[in-house]
Amino acid sequence: MLDMLLFVLILLFIVILWVMIYDSNRFVVVRHQVRDRRIGGRIRMVFLSDLHNRQFGKNNAELLKAIEDVRPDAVLVGGDMINGKPGEKLEGAVELLRALKEKYPVYYANGNHEHRIKLYPGTYGDAAERYEKALAELGIEPLVNCHVQLPGVNLAIYGSEIDKYYYKRFTVPEMKPDYLKDLLGCPRPETYTILLAHNPDYFSRYAQWGADLVLSGHVHGGIIRIPFWGKGLLSPNVRFFPKYDGGVFREEDCTMILSRGLGIHTIPFRLFNPGELIVIDFAEQ
Repeated sequence: MLDMLLFVLILLFIVILWVMIYDSNRFVVVRHQVRDRRIGGRIRMVFLSDLHNRQFGKNNAELLKAIEDVRPDAVLVGGDMINGKPGEKLEGAVELLRALKEKYPVYYANGNHEHRIKLYPGTYGDAAERYEKALAELGIEPLVNCHVQLPGVNLAIYGSEIDKYYYKRFTVPEMKPDYLKDLLGCPRPETYTILLAHNPDYFSRYAQWGADLVLSGHVHGGIIRIPFWGKGLLSPNVRFFPKYDGGVFREEDCTMILSRGLGIHTIPFRLFNPGELIVIDFAEQ
């Protein structure tokens, strides 16, 4: 009996280890549709988040092929394409963005890792300056608390970069009701508004601000998804069973699509939780 129990435990360990390695090195394509009379046309966009310099094939060939296969009109980036670590290389993210920018418009919002290397040059050296220069040479200007109006459709894309205070570990600090208004101004209600907001914890505030669609990341799907229940176990802010872990959330007239991200970071694996490439089709009702 004891031998049988030991055999089962070893087998279970092997299966879990295999799934962990498999999920940590793959991604799935997840599709969404958005319909709103204000959009005034059709457009397909892909949304990337939390790559953390991950490579899917040589020079990210697998990821680029998956993007090419869905034939997007534009690429949205939700931040943390790099790792905010001293001495970390930037080339992986830059080369991916170079390949994307050669084919598609790229709209980029920073995550906490891009923000971190800007805040602490004493720790990260000139990484922020080098990264911003590389993006500028590609013709990519991050949307740092500003917005662009897309040509051909009635869509505005805002990029938010909130203070590092809102990325505290173990807790979710309160955000003042007017914080986003002071940061971003006010969206036009007659225009469909997309908000690239890396941190999903403040979805209620994003909805109150006036976003129609929020695109977030940061949480990596909770790193481990609990089988059959489907909840994520742990957020990067070290909170168990985060409220927003991945998928679609709604509050009144606002929708949030929360990507599980593509890469790994502090906890270097995924379990029952492959990366995600998000595809969104926008059209009039």
